[in-house]
Amino acid sequence: MNPHLSKLQPYPFEKLRQLFANVTPNPRLREIRLSIGEPQHATPAFIKDALTASLAGLASYPTTLGSADLRRSLAAWLARRYGLHEIDAETQVMPVNGSREALFAFAQTVIDPSRGYTPLVVSPNPFYQIYEGAAYLAGAEPRFLNTLPENDYAFDFSALSEAEWQRVQLFYVCSPGNPTGKVLGLDDWRQLFALADRYGFVIASDECYSEIFFDEAAPPLGCLQAASLLGRGFERLVMFSSLSKRSNVPGMRSGFVAGDAATLKAFLLYRTYHGSAMNPAVQAASVAAWSDEAHVVDNRRQYVQKFAAVTPRLREVLPAALPDAGFYLWARTPIDDGQFARALLADYNVVVLPGSTLARSAQGINPGAGFVRIALVAPLADCVEAAERIHSFVAKL
Repeated sequence: MNPHLSKLQPYPFEKLRQLFANVTPNPRLREIRLSIGEPQHATPAFIKDALTASLAGLASYPTTLGSADLRRSLAAWLARRYGLHEIDAETQVMPVNGSREALFAFAQTVIDPSRGYTPLVVSPNPFYQIYEGAAYLAGAEPRFLNTLPENDYAFDFSALSEAEWQRVQLFYVCSPGNPTGKVLGLDDWRQLFALADRYGFVIASDECYSEIFFDEAAPPLGCLQAASLLGRGFERLVMFSSLSKRSNVPGMRSGFVAGDAATLKAFLLYRTYHGSAMNPAVQAASVAAWSDEAHVVDNRRQYVQKFAAVTPRLREVLPAALPDAGFYLWARTPIDDGQFARALLADYNVVVLPGSTLARSAQGINPGAGFVRIALVAPLADCVEAAERIHSFVAKL
């Protein structure tokens, strides 16, 4: 067996299952699950119609690069969303089967273990666990930069030594962040680009939450947009996006990567052997989804309603600040986060995710400890009911 498999930790939801193994939820209350970031809003009918209307495509092998129609729709969306009219649909954009598999596979393409040292992969901490697994299975070591509320969840680049920076080959960014909701600003990108130029590493920017935000006049900044605003090209820079959250189609497994043409050329070669071509019917449905914004605006409206209803109530008992974007509340707990989640389930049948499962100890602390992630993905009434139960639970502690 691959010896790197032994380095993988159980996924956060497996840790949650183990944490809850001997907990009996309050049988008088129905379960409200706010632990998994799985959108529960209805999939728009026009996307389903486009999918079923294209089932004849199942008779053909799809290409890894995807159809020209899909690539053009992706380039057009990037132009509308970020003002990136210079994107080449032939060389700078490529469909992927959801951002998760692409984020993992990307490390296998980028990491070069033949340079006489063990490569490093940097990521935020807390983080999406795919980054860590991708690093290990590519033969690299992860390094974590703690993102803390007292520093507005910004990267502390000084946490890595000069010798460590010399070994960095890949830097994962998540903006808007999971779980913190932090959106990187132009100055943040300027600093990161300067480091990438100095040390020659590749930046993988996970932007799957980019379309869940609160102010229609102020959408989150994207990495390619930041590069353009700073007057630079996309060298060693790739963004990852997805329809799962934007269009409520997590089961479709549809996303894309865009950015540096040279890096994507190598990634395409890897993916051709990896067998990652997107289902033709899913490609057609994706064209429909990326070409429409009305359903995305409505999707955001629903999240705005939930945050407006839930956040003030929770703030009465928990430090739960509105995030920059995304659909998570990252709330500090008055007791150990694992104990908090267990007792909340036992007493009020509400499931939240302990923050410590989303982080690793680095620089002497686990930055997820003492927090819970609350995913406001359930219907509005369920989120309001959960907030009331959490309020009652905390008030009794």
